[in-house]
Amino acid sequence: MDKHRIYTMSFASVYPHYVTKAEKKGRTKSEVDEIIRWLTGYSQDELDIILENKTDFETFFAEAPNMNASRSLIKGVVCGVRVENIEEPTMREIRYLDKLIDELAKGKAMEKILRA
Repeated sequence: MDKHRIYTMSFASVYPHYVTKAEKKGRTKSEVDEIIRWLTGYSQDELDIILENKTDFETFFAEAPNMNASRSLIKGVVCGVRVENIEEPTMREIRYLDKLIDELAKGKAMEKILRA
């Protein structure tokens, strides 16, 4: 899938997949939301509006109120690519989120996922 297509996809179209992935492993939608809020600085109300408005990925990350500085501590492989080596900023942010959801689904403790 090319970058442009991913960036213009609505965040709301992918969000249910994050939730399903977590719930299949006994985790919750509220944990998924907590991860998203930690990463982006959005409030729950803002996140709900983004989902309702079907905001695209590029706008979702570009307008995030407070991208967490600790996200640079997120390391590892997603879709065969090391997230810390992704040079394109929006794609790196998308893969950071993917990696955090993977960690949640793998049963990692929330304080470790949130780099506390």
